[in-house]
Amino acid sequence: VTAILAWIFDFTSEGIIKTAPVEEKQEAEIPLKAHGKSRLKVSDLIIAALLVIVVVLVWPKIFSRNSLDRMVSADGRISVAVMPFQNMSNDTTWDIWQTGIQNELIASLTNTDELRVRQTETINSIMRSRGINSYASIAPSVATTLSRKLDANIVVNGSINKAGNTVRINAQLINANNEEIIKSVQIESPDDEQIIFGIIDSLSTQVKNFLVISKIKKEASHSYDYVIPTDSPDAYRYYTYGQKAFFNSDYNTAIKYYSQALAIDSGFYHATRMMSAAYYNLRQLDMAREWCLRIYDKRDEMDIGMNILLGWMHAMLFETPNEEIKYLNQLLELDDQNPPTYYELGRIYIALNQYDKAITAMKKVFDLYKKWEVKPRWVQDYIVLGYAYHETGRYRKENKLYKQAEEYFPGTYYLPQRQAILALTGKDTTAANEYIDMCRSVAKEVFAMSDVEMNFALAYIYTEGGYLDKAEKCYREALALEPENPSCMNNLGWFLIHEDINIDEGMELIDKALAINPYSYIYLENKGEGLYKHGKYGEALDLLQEAWEMRPLYNHSSYLLIEEVKKAMSSKQIN
Repeated sequence: VTAILAWIFDFTSEGIIKTAPVEEKQEAEIPLKAHGKSRLKVSDLIIAALLVIVVVLVWPKIFSRNSLDRMVSADGRISVAVMPFQNMSNDTTWDIWQTGIQNELIASLTNTDELRVRQTETINSIMRSRGINSYASIAPSVATTLSRKLDANIVVNGSINKAGNTVRINAQLINANNEEIIKSVQIESPDDEQIIFGIIDSLSTQVKNFLVISKIKKEASHSYDYVIPTDSPDAYRYYTYGQKAFFNSDYNTAIKYYSQALAIDSGFYHATRMMSAAYYNLRQLDMAREWCLRIYDKRDEMDIGMNILLGWMHAMLFETPNEEIKYLNQLLELDDQNPPTYYELGRIYIALNQYDKAITAMKKVFDLYKKWEVKPRWVQDYIVLGYAYHETGRYRKENKLYKQAEEYFPGTYYLPQRQAILALTGKDTTAANEYIDMCRSVAKEVFAMSDVEMNFALAYIYTEGGYLDKAEKCYREALALEPENPSCMNNLGWFLIHEDINIDEGMELIDKALAINPYSYIYLENKGEGLYKHGKYGEALDLLQEAWEMRPLYNHSSYLLIEEVKKAMSSKQIN
């Protein structure tokens, strides 16, 4: 909520998102001849029966020999889905390794060129959508059904068992198309968590050795050595607790658990990466960058999936959306059935004003959900696609999309916000007011917005909907409520400049804001825009570039403004 409020507070000056049918088979009709020439002999029946017996006996051997060959996809790889392992013992201390073994197997198998491995979030998302909360219910039939939904040829299903002081890990490689068990692997060891990663390493090696055709040993000039992330079960356990908190948006708690994991094992790079991600979501960018850099230079020592994720994180914190796109496409090479990856692509294309590409990416998200027969993971899937529809004038599709979203995500803020903007765009002020009332209700109850923040939020809706007079009224009301608040001065000033309403008044307001906070890159940039609109291109460019250097993250609107000023200066010099 804090991050959302901070985002809303200076929203307008940042330019953030505006964030042939199958026929029934029939038996052939064979006419019965009256004469004996057409009748089958007894010897013919015996021969036919013998042939059937031979086929029944030999076919399994033929199938077994070539089954993996037939599972190779068009891209030359075998697609694999690894399910969480079932703890069949009565020892709950092994519960954590149900997903622990799954995660480590996925990381290990992903590191192989011959395999396309469905990633953990992809598998767990479809499990949650099917209401599978107990891993004990993942029978082979269930696992193969899920795998077919993921377009995986092979599913790895396993269990953890105990007998006395011995723990036994069983894994089965199953043909997802016919539930045939292709390979069984069993590893036994003393009942000691301290050696679990040795068990996982042995298990992953056996699975890889079976799945990866022998040519990898003959032809590969190199191989990736999978590095176990930590040798400490306690560190891994804290990391797991941190992950649970992270995906519940409790980032401060997540940081606490990651810190505990790293206190036990300072080289646990999974925890280090997630520390950076948690600080990023808290908008503590300096800390996010610091934690990212701690492991970024070591990325070549890690598995390929982690290598790409670190590249993406580094791009988010230090580079441009173009680099982000490069890494996201690499992630799709590993797993092209992961909605969050397509979502991130859609989000980035929105930021780059490449709306058709955003639509293509987001449609893929919804295609996967439809294929899996599940609802989207969150309302932002609808918001991002709807925004792209809006910017390309596809208002009917946008409206239909929001109506679908209402069924799954009632009581949210951003859905009625976008619906209000759409209604205003269509001059339907009655509907718009209803949606605005919904926004007010959620803003007060969920976000605890102040009256100033609510005015900023309403001003955004009216601006996007084309009602500039109402937007201006909201900004002025905010300033009247807190006349010494530099954000109130800046937001009204930016609006007056950006919309060419009153540039002189806008400049005066921003100068007052800068007198209070002279180091705000947002205020400096807005003043630069005002100078540009006054025709003072040189001064404007200097200020805009100064603000650009102060920016912690890339902003495409700011980049375009600088390029516009440069072009105007060049044109002026030529003339």
